[in-house]
Amino acid sequence: MAGQETGERIGALLDELARQAGPEARDVADELVRCLVEFYGEGLARTVRLLRSAPKGADPLAVLTADELVSDLLILHDLHPEDTATRVGRALDKVRPYLGSHAGDVEVAGLDMEAADGPTLRLRLRGSCDGCPSSTQTVRWTIEEAVARIAPEVAHIEVEGMAAESPQPALLQILPHRPDDAPGEAAPSGEPGEAARWYELGPRSLPADDGATGVTEVSGRALLLVRLPGQLYAYRDRCPLCAAGLAPAVLDGELLRCADCDAAFDVRRAGRGDRGHLDPVPLLEENGSVRVALPGELLGAGP
Repeated sequence: MAGQETGERIGALLDELARQAGPEARDVADELVRCLVEFYGEGLARTVRLLRSAPKGADPLAVLTADELVSDLLILHDLHPEDTATRVGRALDKVRPYLGSHAGDVEVAGLDMEAADGPTLRLRLRGSCDGCPSSTQTVRWTIEEAVARIAPEVAHIEVEGMAAESPQPALLQILPHRPDDAPGEAAPSGEPGEAARWYELGPRSLPADDGATGVTEVSGRALLLVRLPGQLYAYRDRCPLCAAGLAPAVLDGELLRCADCDAAFDVRRAGRGDRGHLDPVPLLEENGSVRVALPGELLGAGP
C-alpha cells in the first residue's frame, strides 16, 4: 500500500473510531498515531545518522544493530541478521563477569519460540548466590535486563531453582521509550517477583580508577560504588552490622572495611562478610554506559 493510501486509510479508521466510540477515543487514537510516527521517525533519523557517520568499509548491518533502538526495529520486522538464540548468548556473555561476583554462572536450558504465552527462555544458574536472597534476586534482575535489551522478543524467562519468574515486556510495545523505562505495578515490598526500576548513572558519579569508591544518590537512595580491576560494583550504602554509611570505609584490596565497626566485606563476592552481607544492587556496564536497578524493597527502605 502506497504512503498516501496508507495515510488515507489511517484517517478513515480514526473517523470510524470517533463515530463508534466518541471524540475522547478519537483523541487517544490521535495521540497513539503521533507516538508511532515519532517513534519510527526517530528510528529512521538514527539510521541515517549512523550510516552517514559509519567508518569507511564498515558493515552497514553491524553499524545498525549496534544501536539499541534501530536493532529493536529490525527485530520487530524480522530483519535482524542474528537469531534470538545468538542474541540471548550475547546478552548472557555481557552479564557473566557480574555473575562471577556472586560465585555463579548461567547457561541456557532451553528456548521455546513457540510457547503459548510467547517465546520463553529457560536458564540454569550454577553455584550462584550461596543462598543469599538479595544476591539471588540481584542476579535475576540483571539477567532479565540484559536479555530484554538485546532480545526483547523473549516474553518470559524461567530460571531453574528460583522462586518466581518475572515476565519480560512484549516486543517493544511500540513505545518511544522501552517498557522498563516506565514505572509499573509492583508487588508489595519484598515479595518475590517485585519489579525493579533501572536508572542510568552520569559519568561524574562513577569512581574512575581501580581501587576507588564513591557514594551517589539514585532516586533518593545512597549507593556505594566500588571500582575494582575489570568490574564496577554497586551496594546499598549501609553497613549491615552497625547501619553506618560506607563513604568513609577503607578498601583493602578486595575487602571493604567499615570505618565504624571494622567489619570486612568481600566486594567481588557479592559483599559477603564473616558477620553479615552487604546489599548488592544490580548493575550493568556496557559501551560507556552504567545502569543500576533499585528493587522495590530498596526503594522503600530507610537510608
